[in-house]
Amino acid sequence: MRAFVVSSYKTALHEAEVPEPTVGDHDVLVQVQAAGLNQLDEKIRIGEFKQILPYRLPIVLGHDVAGTIVRVGGSVRAFKPGDEVYARPRDHRIGTFAERIAIDEADVALKPASITMEEAGSLPLVALTAWQALVEIGNVQPGQKVLIHAGAGGVGSIAIQLAKQLGAEVATTASAANAGFVRFLGADVVVDYRSEDFAERLSGYDVVLDSLGGENLEKSLRVLRPGGTVVGISGPPTPEFAKAAGLNAVLRLAIAALSAKVRKQAKRLDVQYRFLFMRASGDQLREITALVERGVLRPVVGRISPFDDTVLALEALASGGIRGKAVISNP
Repeated sequence: MRAFVVSSYKTALHEAEVPEPTVGDHDVLVQVQAAGLNQLDEKIRIGEFKQILPYRLPIVLGHDVAGTIVRVGGSVRAFKPGDEVYARPRDHRIGTFAERIAIDEADVALKPASITMEEAGSLPLVALTAWQALVEIGNVQPGQKVLIHAGAGGVGSIAIQLAKQLGAEVATTASAANAGFVRFLGADVVVDYRSEDFAERLSGYDVVLDSLGGENLEKSLRVLRPGGTVVGISGPPTPEFAKAAGLNAVLRLAIAALSAKVRKQAKRLDVQYRFLFMRASGDQLREITALVERGVLRPVVGRISPFDDTVLALEALASGGIRGKAVISNP
């Protein structure tokens, strides 16, 4: 079948013929009709995560899928051929830039009926990231103050909506051109990152979702109230993450060194820094489906490209300027 593959790190994504997926007892085989594009795909392509997420190359990229089940494994009871579903396949089983993919049923949920395949294909990774950051780690409660960085982007556009649904007062960083858009999503406070310093304007926040890292992460620590939490999805990883991921002792030491500065700063300020590398979850996708069907969570698709243009679509992701998510479509 046709797929888009990385043969070695730092080489271009390219089309190739690959074997049909093997369908295990607990797998569903999905005909891919839409696949979201994510920065994670590019980071894997250039080898940024090869120490903490080693893949045997060549590998088919792609972390989001919406499509129709064409076959199920012998032990699958919750799904049947013909079901329209969406998923973020678990690590080491990615590969949605292909005509078909076999996915563990635990990672899959029925697609929200009220949205298109392309909209559903845009959601899993960013919605699960927002859920795990704000609900699981941040434990956001009504009346709390939440800062979402890059509110017009893929994660940010969903996280703003989710934080509002949780009852939070939401601030976000965005360009002046996107100020009206993020307010439409629910942001109460908008900071123009090009002309304003959010760390000078904001204070007393309970949770910050940081997708940028570096200096932005360090400044985010300073806008928290004592006991507040920054959830970072761009790094650096923490010893807590390394232990949970089962990494070896050498990598755990290296990761501890990478995050030592920011963890020390957080301790001095009496706040927390938590690194999130989101995980697949069909159960959480069902929670997200309920929010979509109630109309309180809206997918944001900024660009749709045909399957044939997957290589160009991933390259274009690096230039930015897309509201929400870019998606490839293969109806």
